[in-house]
Amino acid sequence: MEIKEKAFAKINLSLDVVRRLENGWHEMCMVMQSISLCDDVSIKAVPGTGEITIKTNRSYIPDDERNIGYKAAERFLKETGIAGFDVDINIVKRIPVCAGLGGGSSDGAAVLRAMNKIFDTKLGLKELEQLGAKLGSDVPFCVAGGTALATGTGTDLEDVAAIPECSVLVCKPSFSVSTPELFSQIDCGKIRCRPDTKGMLTALEEGDLKGVGMRVFNVFEDVLAHGKEKVADIKSVMYDKKAIGACMTGTGSAVFGLFLTEGDARDAFNALKQEYRECHICKTTAKLE
Repeated sequence: MEIKEKAFAKINLSLDVVRRLENGWHEMCMVMQSISLCDDVSIKAVPGTGEITIKTNRSYIPDDERNIGYKAAERFLKETGIAGFDVDINIVKRIPVCAGLGGGSSDGAAVLRAMNKIFDTKLGLKELEQLGAKLGSDVPFCVAGGTALATGTGTDLEDVAAIPECSVLVCKPSFSVSTPELFSQIDCGKIRCRPDTKGMLTALEEGDLKGVGMRVFNVFEDVLAHGKEKVADIKSVMYDKKAIGACMTGTGSAVFGLFLTEGDARDAFNALKQEYRECHICKTTAKLE
């Protein structure tokens, strides 16, 4: 039996690092949103010795136990007690890597959803999210996506009003960012500006897309060791082309812009594509049921 799943990318409409915890992790407060940019994940399971194999269309992505898709399948089998099956995973990557778009996390979440269907284990979304939390902080959100408030280490999710559907332009500059390095550089006591999370949630509740756009904000933009100029340049082009909000997502380096029309997003795409190879026009997506 083969199951196919879409692994949707995520953006951070807002991202705040509240404080450093005693265990070295950080308390986060983020408004997260899934978008239609996606990888394709397909899984086959046949009776066998319990071997997991994984392949992708990108040579630089590990095809062994280091891959989060592999880890997701392994964790699922262990937690459910299922044995005696070989699992074959194939991932067609479209989401830029090392970009803050949750590509790996989304692949892991898609594997969990697919395994749940293949083995008819009837786990609910909350149970899959709990499994996902053991794989990475973004995986629980990527299980169902939509619009959500993520707190704690990013794994505590609260449903909020869905963003009105809009066009999203994603642009990744050529440089990448080390997530551990960026977290090590941020001093929560010295953050000068923080996102208006309360205002963002109110705008979502009121269906005020422009209000959402004017509040997109990411505290990590201020602590980038390099690439600030590129991020600022991409945002400037997006705003010049009528973006209602533009921001770096996650720990970067991808930047997204929200647009009222696909035509405006297309204009920004055409302007940025001349310099930046990885540009994608997409839509916001609703939560999976």
